[in-house]
Amino acid sequence: MKVTVIIEQNSKGRYSAYIANEEIKFGILGEGNTVEETIEDFKIGIEEMCETYQNAGREFPELELEFKYDMASFLSSFSNVMTLAGMSRLTGINQGLLSHYVTGRKHPRTTTVKKIRNSVREFGKALSQVDFV
Repeated sequence: MKVTVIIEQNSKGRYSAYIANEEIKFGILGEGNTVEETIEDFKIGIEEMCETYQNAGREFPELELEFKYDMASFLSSFSNVMTLAGMSRLTGINQGLLSHYVTGRKHPRTTTVKKIRNSVREFGKALSQVDFV
């Protein structure tokens, strides 16, 4: 079963992950100081829920996780491979404004989210076509 996991940054700079699918009849929450730590905590929660199901003699569904990020979480998560300066060059959005998105001081409008998403996807497509001789 494919489930969407939302990763968000709260006002204190911590992250949380939760299942967004309504057809799931249980809740799992992951938390952490980084996106990576949050995803790991979320996966531990899945393992614990699986154990609970097994102990009750019930079958736990096979889950295919699809992660969706709020802008602060995305920028923070990928900052170890892409700087805000690089993201600014890629998207055409001012680096200072991107920094405000990371810290949560500002939130991007829907059109800005689409612009960033499209730029990142185009970059990903270009990377997926790279070959070396």
